[in-house]
Amino acid sequence: QVRLVESGGGLVQAGGSLRLSCAASGITFSMYAMGWFRQAPGKEREYLGTYNWNDGATHIVDSVKGRFTISRDSDKNTVYLQMNSLKPDDTGVYTCTVNGHWGQGTQVTVSS
Repeated sequence: QVRLVESGGGLVQAGGSLRLSCAASGITFSMYAMGWFRQAPGKEREYLGTYNWNDGATHIVDSVKGRFTISRDSDKNTVYLQMNSLKPDDTGVYTCTVNGHWGQGTQVTVSS
């Protein structure tokens, strides 16, 4: 059974940083690309970026490029979303997905 568990969310002041984790079980990341999404209150889910485990390539959308990065820990079958210089607009539920499977999400709240 595939399970994705996000963690690392919380309340942070604007300008602060958070590192989100997406830990996978029941699936081997190395076979797939992993994506990060977020959904702000009252808005549609927004794609943020992808980590391709095969070649280590990452893609980050322009709206967060330079502030967000994606990395991995292959020993832990975990992918991270490092978020710096956070803004109140970054508030939302952050979710990871692999091969059609989704985690439950982790809440990020950025106060002004």
